[in-house]
Amino acid sequence: MHIPRLIVAAASSGDGKTTVTVGLIGALRARGLKVAAFKCGPDYLDPTYHARAASGASHNLDGWMMSREAVLGTFQRTAQGADIAVIEGMMGLFDGATPNGDEGSTAEIAKWLSAPVILVVDASGMARTVAAVAQGFKTFDPHLRVAGLICNRVGGHGHLELLRRACPAVPILGGLPENRRYAFPERHLGLLAADEKTVPGALLDAWGTLAAEWFDIAAILELARSAPALVETEASAATHAIARIRPRIGIAFDDAFHFYYEDNLRRLETLGAALVRFAPTVDAVLPEVDGLYFGGGYPEAVADRLAANAPMIDAIRGFAASGGPIYAECGGLMYLSRGIRTMDGRFFPMVGLIPGEAVMSDRLQALGYVEVDTRSDSILGPMGLRFRGHQFRYSNLESLAADVQCLYEVRPRWGSGAFAEGYRVNNVLASYVHAHWASNPRAAEGFVRSCVAFRQTRAGR
Repeated sequence: MHIPRLIVAAASSGDGKTTVTVGLIGALRARGLKVAAFKCGPDYLDPTYHARAASGASHNLDGWMMSREAVLGTFQRTAQGADIAVIEGMMGLFDGATPNGDEGSTAEIAKWLSAPVILVVDASGMARTVAAVAQGFKTFDPHLRVAGLICNRVGGHGHLELLRRACPAVPILGGLPENRRYAFPERHLGLLAADEKTVPGALLDAWGTLAAEWFDIAAILELARSAPALVETEASAATHAIARIRPRIGIAFDDAFHFYYEDNLRRLETLGAALVRFAPTVDAVLPEVDGLYFGGGYPEAVADRLAANAPMIDAIRGFAASGGPIYAECGGLMYLSRGIRTMDGRFFPMVGLIPGEAVMSDRLQALGYVEVDTRSDSILGPMGLRFRGHQFRYSNLESLAADVQCLYEVRPRWGSGAFAEGYRVNNVLASYVHAHWASNPRAAEGFVRSCVAFRQTRAGR
């Protein structure tokens, strides 16, 4: 399987990978090319920019949460039919789940995909040093192909030409000038999600225009097309439906909830589920569904609107009371709690299915990879289920009822020891962990089976 592809990486976060990626996608599409977009690592926000620029979903490729086969399978399945695949890296090129190896890094994904790497360099205030940077990245790992540089935040065409005259060991394929007018908006979790309200289409178009002017697009295309063919994996084939009954799963999707791994959603669909989006901030009724999935997002930012929508809260409570399976992650957990206490001390009552209070902080409360073992049966399947995920949150669940069941044993990749989490109340399961079901597809299968069972139960009444 031959898929032209490249990875946009950098020395560190903040060097401009997302800006370069969005601009490059825009410039490629302006040439009439179909672009498949991907993001290394667990990030939910950067893919929203890719999706807008590419007019198609961006998928996460994570070496720690997904196996090599799952990464290759997801890439091959979703890049089929594209003219080129553009993969944005995470953090620095060699940063990952360990300080002395590839695990979980952009470099690992690049080697798995045999993809050439374009390195984004923050060149502000830099001249001949660009040659040292290029030499270091080119030779650090001989199994990795660092094949081009994009010099970000250059002072102008003269500065870019000066950098080229430094004769770096890796060719400079373009640059971008500093342009604060086109800066993407940010908040405490990083970039704001790229919806039409926060990131107008004209802003994305502007970066595409700049990239077309400042990048050597022909050389970049030649580089991507030089990537070798990939051996097709079994995982690239679609998963088969597990039941004849096609359950309907409600996906909360609005200003409050929009952090979902595309791979998770596609797994539910290929297992036979029909996904139905609804908006807890504005919809008065639930769609006709057999299960509910609340992803992460910013419920604290619209807590007043969520609390004011009493008909939706009552509908969710009624669905839970009838035995409907409900799965929630991070922001979804906050919404299903008794309420959210915001930074200014105000309390907004929420659904109340999980007996605790989500309290916001001005400091990061958890960050990093985790591995989960389930300690009893649940809507995700039988006990002993092991999967991997990620945490990134500014809230804690406090004033938790003493008798609430914690279904998960959570082991952080770094830092503290294992702890109990994964709050279950009857058919409701909620956690701060953003699970990636490629780490164990049985979790997705278990949730679909629970939705099928609920539908059959209702049909038999």
